[in-house]
Amino acid sequence: MYKSRTSAGRPTARRRPAPGARSRTNGTRRRKASTRRSPVRHWLPAADGRRWRVRLSLAALGLVLPVLAGLVAPGAQVPGTAAEPTDTTGLALAAQSAMLDAAARYRGLEQSLATRQAELAAARAAEQSAQQLLAAARATVGTGAAALYRSPVEARTPLVTLDVHAADTTSDVLYLTAIAERAAQDLEVDVVRAERAAVDLALATRRVAMAEAALAAVQAQADAVLDEVRAEVGGLRTDVAAQLAALGTGRAAAAQQDVNQHALRRWQDHLTQLALADIVSPPAAALADPAALPAGLSPALDGAGQPVPGIAWAVAGNRPVTVLPAETVAAVSSALAQLGKPYMPGGTGPDAYDCGGLAATAWLLAGYAIPTASGDQWTHGAAVPLAQLQVGDLVFADGGSDVGIYLGEGQVVAASAAGYQVGVRPVADGAAAVRVTLPAPAQPNAAPPGGTAGRGACGAPPAPVGPVSPAWGGWSNGRIPTTALCAIARGHALRCDAAAGYAALADAYRAAFGSPLCITDSYRSLSAQVTAFRAKPELAAVPGTSNHGWALAVDLCGGINVAGTVQSAWMAANAGRFGFVQPDWARPGGEKPEPWHWEFGHLA
Repeated sequence: MYKSRTSAGRPTARRRPAPGARSRTNGTRRRKASTRRSPVRHWLPAADGRRWRVRLSLAALGLVLPVLAGLVAPGAQVPGTAAEPTDTTGLALAAQSAMLDAAARYRGLEQSLATRQAELAAARAAEQSAQQLLAAARATVGTGAAALYRSPVEARTPLVTLDVHAADTTSDVLYLTAIAERAAQDLEVDVVRAERAAVDLALATRRVAMAEAALAAVQAQADAVLDEVRAEVGGLRTDVAAQLAALGTGRAAAAQQDVNQHALRRWQDHLTQLALADIVSPPAAALADPAALPAGLSPALDGAGQPVPGIAWAVAGNRPVTVLPAETVAAVSSALAQLGKPYMPGGTGPDAYDCGGLAATAWLLAGYAIPTASGDQWTHGAAVPLAQLQVGDLVFADGGSDVGIYLGEGQVVAASAAGYQVGVRPVADGAAAVRVTLPAPAQPNAAPPGGTAGRGACGAPPAPVGPVSPAWGGWSNGRIPTTALCAIARGHALRCDAAAGYAALADAYRAAFGSPLCITDSYRSLSAQVTAFRAKPELAAVPGTSNHGWALAVDLCGGINVAGTVQSAWMAANAGRFGFVQPDWARPGGEKPEPWHWEFGHLA
């Protein structure tokens, strides 16, 4: 059976001083030896030998003081040193912090990579232009030189034809001499231009080499960060990975919450089974060849008896279990930790996601950098048949515009534009899949089968004709948790797709007027609706019926709130480009004119 090393403690060998090194005592207390582990880790780690680098950011993780206190071991500690967490939750938090830190650094390097790639592209374009100019200059010189070479002596030097006995030809000879001298001068100019073009090409070629070197340096840094993440993941205890999956999950409506929690428990039960059997997931590289698996593991077979690449089987008790790569375990656990987070177009976390952003972020936290667009994820991924579908695979629907991470039992975890949240849902009909841990294909994959007609990115339903119900996510009016919303200004929030539209609207407004978009109201909880109705019953909607309670309406100020102003005219002309419309009843001449009131879409 494939097992991890014993969990019994082992004495830590003291580091011997290098030959010739002197001990710096001088009457001072010798400093305590560092217990920080080397970044090089074995893929079969000791359970208690794991040394976590605790780099918790309270603001990023949203921790409060009692949680921090739980991470600190009781008893005295050396001043200036941090106590290492010993409980599973603390280890999971520390692992998540390290992974998030590395992912943030990689995202920063991605921006540098994009900059360096643009610089390299510009340098190569300049080099190509310099090559063309040099070729043209050399061609001009060659043509002129060839014409001069083929011309007779009297054409090159007309003065040789000067005859003192033919005075009447003197002016012609002098004229031809001037032409020949001008041609020689032009040829000299062309030669100088060719020489300068050669110098320019050499400089352009040097700039290309410098740009290539700069790009390679940043790429090496990015690769090092990914190696660091994979090393972190390679030492992740199975029980810690199970706890990692439960960190930070948000709430969903009752029915969806049950589905989410059932899938989470199933995943945690699987990891617990492996942990109890001392089965540790090896890195993906160790599972790449089914014929050369680590001891204790056997090839996983599909229904046709063919080996499934990238995974293996082991025995827990008297039952076979699937062993996934350590990176897959980390990716799936990281994705499940986002359950309940809101959907936002283009979101890559940590607060909101779209479907491609969730898949990309989950796998980045496992040490794999994949594109953030679902279509690119399919094109560049290693396709696997559905008969060999395994946990962690990316499953695509709707022609590649929707993607989720497979969880087994016909389910994926994904950020849905239909449900407006990260949640667990069934695999769609006609799906296709790729496996991230396998090498990318030599040629891009063909487009996957199409899905439901009219659906947009991440399963967005077709655009409706006419007013629609504003209800969404299974919540009731005014009962939407703030964790399902996205902030748009201090004290204001909307559903995340509406928030994205509002942000674009605000940018356009600032560009037009040079001042920020003024807002007085957005999402209004049920209690806030009650307060507003009591204060202004003639203006406020009956509590529980306001579209503010669906986080899809805003009240604006700064001139927009007054009919006939330049600002209100601008809104009428431009707000629709960003999804915001004014209902008929709120328009000038409507049933209850409210020029300040705007809604995201035509709401019933």
